[in-house]
Amino acid sequence: MSYLEYNIARTPAGLQKVLALNWALILLIAAVASLGFVVLYSVAGGDWRWAEPQMKRFALGLAVMFVVAMIPIWFWRNVSAVAYAIALLLLLGVEFVGATGGGAQRWIDIGPLRLQPSELMKITLVMMLAAYYDWLPADRVSHPGWVAVPALIILIPAALVLTQPDLGTALLLMMGGAAVMFLAGVHWAYFVAVFGSAAAAVTTVLKSRGTDWQLIKDYQYRRIDIFLNPDSDPLGAGYNITQSKIALGSGGWTGKGFLQGTQARLNFLPEKHTDFIFTTLAEEFGLIGGLSLLTLYLLIVGFCVVSALRMKDRFSSLVTLGVAVAFFLYFSINMSMVMGMAPVVGVPLPLVSYGGSAMLVLLLGFGLVQSAHVHRPRAQGEGRLLRR
Repeated sequence: MSYLEYNIARTPAGLQKVLALNWALILLIAAVASLGFVVLYSVAGGDWRWAEPQMKRFALGLAVMFVVAMIPIWFWRNVSAVAYAIALLLLLGVEFVGATGGGAQRWIDIGPLRLQPSELMKITLVMMLAAYYDWLPADRVSHPGWVAVPALIILIPAALVLTQPDLGTALLLMMGGAAVMFLAGVHWAYFVAVFGSAAAAVTTVLKSRGTDWQLIKDYQYRRIDIFLNPDSDPLGAGYNITQSKIALGSGGWTGKGFLQGTQARLNFLPEKHTDFIFTTLAEEFGLIGGLSLLTLYLLIVGFCVVSALRMKDRFSSLVTLGVAVAFFLYFSINMSMVMGMAPVVGVPLPLVSYGGSAMLVLLLGFGLVQSAHVHRPRAQGEGRLLRR
């Protein structure tokens, strides 16, 4: 044992855990959130009305992350089913007492807090699937009967979210859940069958348009039309994506400068502080600013993957990879959406878009990543500084 390891080993257990945190990951998360504060301040025209509440939420989220990180990962494995059940009950509660906003019923008021249960489900679903595959013997992972169980675990909340309606989050739940199944070792043939079924389902959805059995809402069909040809209605349904592309292109290499974004400040850009905030960043900081944010995102994913590869138990590894996949889906879909490469489905830009539920839940997820990192069994060369 080195002199440094010896001194760390003599410190109190609580301080050992703090020292064992993945501080590089925390700094990357803080860097992304700080960039978000800057953009929110700018998009408000030099006003703190969005940036200040976001800072408070981030501070609360960091506190949640640290608390979750200090609790042994085996505890989170044992309560995974309870956490999933609570999130599922909250989703059911939305159907009966949910608050409505923007034509959708997605929120539930719990005292002073307005929670979006579908956001909480993204993390609890990862926990539940990781716990399931941690329990399931490896030789049963691809057995049809044992594949059906996680499929139902994914499809039940996805169906509830789809009725809100929230197509974007339902897709995120299904893709995130499928990724965990794949990482757990489910045979690739199942995914080929699912992709084939998905293609058939898309065809059915498109053919149902205008019939008595129409499967999705009219505005969702309109989003598909606009995605395929936004110029067909540039002042109507295609307005959002048209203005988004204008803002992205006008930023050039280095952008117009801080507080100089005309598309956002003159209110040409819709949802400028939520779903379309990336276009504000690109307009003011250009391609360099957009690539810088993308680099930070990829580094966060990379740190999670590296941490997962060092895990000695299945649950920790799958939870860490599941959170990384969920995070990747967030920013990749949002960026694709605002660039016209994917339909507009209302997915926020993680840690940057204005909003409470998504930020708090993401930081809770990173708390699980930190808990797995802090409490993992140490290799011989690292020194076993922590006891489980």
